[in-house]
Amino acid sequence: MRIVFMGTPIFAVNALKAIHESKHTIVGVVTSSDKPAGRGKKIRQSAVKDYAIGENLNLLQPENLKDKVFIDALKNLKADVFVVVAFRMLPKAVWNIPAKGTFNLHASLLPNYRGAAPINWAIINNETTTGVTTFFIDNKIDTGAVLLKETIAIKPKETVATLHDKLASTGASLILKTIEYIKTNPNPIPQQLSGNEKEAPKLTKENTKIDWKKPLIHIDGLIRGLNPYPGAWTEIQNGPELLNVKIFKASYQSIKHDLNEGSVFDEDKKIKISHSEGILLVEEIQLPNKKRMDSQALLNGFSFKTAAKVL
Repeated sequence: MRIVFMGTPIFAVNALKAIHESKHTIVGVVTSSDKPAGRGKKIRQSAVKDYAIGENLNLLQPENLKDKVFIDALKNLKADVFVVVAFRMLPKAVWNIPAKGTFNLHASLLPNYRGAAPINWAIINNETTTGVTTFFIDNKIDTGAVLLKETIAIKPKETVATLHDKLASTGASLILKTIEYIKTNPNPIPQQLSGNEKEAPKLTKENTKIDWKKPLIHIDGLIRGLNPYPGAWTEIQNGPELLNVKIFKASYQSIKHDLNEGSVFDEDKKIKISHSEGILLVEEIQLPNKKRMDSQALLNGFSFKTAAKVL
């Protein structure tokens, strides 16, 4: 099969590599344009571009996906199918080009967790299973007819970092199966909605803040679901200073205590936060303008005031 691959982040590289090393032919790779990133605003290219250049693959970086020159270039590649992994929403003028269609890999079991951050939200919501889905692209986001799915387990202490890698590997394998499937006469299944589907909206400052009134199991899920990026955050009133901190790793103990809820204190070189259900033990934290570090290292040169508390 002649394939055009479209993707940007490291999650997509596994799939691109799997196709490139298979019997299929990649006739083009489409990725985002180079952009400034980081504090220094240095121009960075995508992980997909890095791989494509290293393998001497035909690379396209359109600014405008509706540009006629770009669309004509895609048509001239005479691809049988377009494969999309973690890329922008495509106009119909693009996804309608190949004879066998354009399919996308999504990191959830659709129709659950449609949206921008499915890996994060599966962990945040303390799911025990998730997976990957391939589906034909249509005019809306993550709504197309399903081709194939594969389920994987989410371990109790899973983080986005570990789950991301598992799903990327599983997804690459599913893409190869999907390519073989659509060579036949596939029978894509329209997504059936029950009304109870969970969503995976874009991560924002509002939905990544820790709500200390929620159960400890929810707080634990939020911390793991935002590790390593962007990090669950909270405010700590530390004497006269208001600190905006991120918590990347924690555990909790369901125990009774007589502490004021939300108290922040250090004990035995450990940072602890009291909660109505017990104690949250902070294992990795980041203070404003500081690097992420384990709690014991932080406490070697920092201490919380007597009445410190989370807000």
